[in-house]
Amino acid sequence: QVHLVESGGGLVQAGGSLRLSCAASGSINTIYNMGYYRQAPGNERELVAVITNSGSTNYADAVKGRFTISRDGGGYTVYLQMSSLKPEDTAVYYCNYRNRIRRVDYWGQGTQVTVSS
Repeated sequence: QVHLVESGGGLVQAGGSLRLSCAASGSINTIYNMGYYRQAPGNERELVAVITNSGSTNYADAVKGRFTISRDGGGYTVYLQMSSLKPEDTAVYYCNYRNRIRRVDYWGQGTQVTVSS
């Protein structure tokens, strides 16, 4: 079992910045992805950004150049720096840990990000 604790989020004006963080603990496998997905009302959950255990990253086209995902030296806390935020970035952001060996996903509790115009 993997436990994810999220922090960050909140209300910000368009053009502003926020940082989300997510700490994983428990039965961590060394072959994993960690990242963020988001879900706006009426929409499906979508990938925002992901980072692998080797440090490779992938971003949704909608956030490229504005969001940056990183992790701490130990590798089990990830950060999502969000800049130049737009109202369409408003959503609940969920941290995800994926055990790539067992193909099992774990989710954080979600944190609300609201961008006002």
